[in-house]
Amino acid sequence: MALTSELQSLKDFQCEKGKCVLSVYLNTDPAHPDQQKGEWKIRLKNGLKRLDEYLEASGDKEEHKSYKKLKKKVNDEILGNRMDLQKSVVIFASDQDDLWSVHYLQVPVETSFHWESQPELSQLDGLQQEYPLAGVILPNLDEVKVIETSLGEVHDEKIYEFDSGKEEWRVKEGLASSDRTASGATHVDDFNQRYRENLSRFYKKMAGNVEQLKKEKNWSGLYLVGETEMIRSFATNLRTKPSGTVNKNLNNSQSSKVLNEVFK
Repeated sequence: MALTSELQSLKDFQCEKGKCVLSVYLNTDPAHPDQQKGEWKIRLKNGLKRLDEYLEASGDKEEHKSYKKLKKKVNDEILGNRMDLQKSVVIFASDQDDLWSVHYLQVPVETSFHWESQPELSQLDGLQQEYPLAGVILPNLDEVKVIETSLGEVHDEKIYEFDSGKEEWRVKEGLASSDRTASGATHVDDFNQRYRENLSRFYKKMAGNVEQLKKEKNWSGLYLVGETEMIRSFATNLRTKPSGTVNKNLNNSQSSKVLNEVFK
């Protein structure tokens, strides 16, 4: 489940007694100057160790036992996914009600570790304002990819393809974007020539679809990603001014990598 969808239940979570929730914010952004040699591993080890020492000194054996189990689970989770880390990891964990909320985000966080009676959400409140629900649009000649995102996570994604016979856009079923060349190179070349000559008219209805999605989904803004010519043509049909643009063809890239470019 997306982190945004979990926020209310996390806000409502309360330990029955004492402290029982481990909250971890870990910056793993490889582009950060302080992360050139994987320093996040040292910060993870030290942060968890400090909480361990604090709980041992407190003399509360029950809390310490619970924490040590969660500490191992968190450590195993992050190290087990070290090859697929993005810009940050956010985890909320507790033995109570089997709370286990793990999110790998494409936005940075400030590394911190907390052992409290509730999840520590102050950073998320700030991130939610900085990275609210939005749409990322990737226009191409015969298809448009739409990614819904907030807090650096992918919520949903759809590919719309153009039916040249009916001259309408529809949600693509089945084959992924990278498989579309199966229709034949000649067809694609003819299609490209026909519609590149009049991209603005070609994108008019799809831009209207995007505006409708923005209204229905309550997106705060739109980001356009693609070749400069296509971004410019798509933008001319939007009532909404794009929040940002990325002039790269990333249609065949994973959505997480697209978000990485958008939120650099």
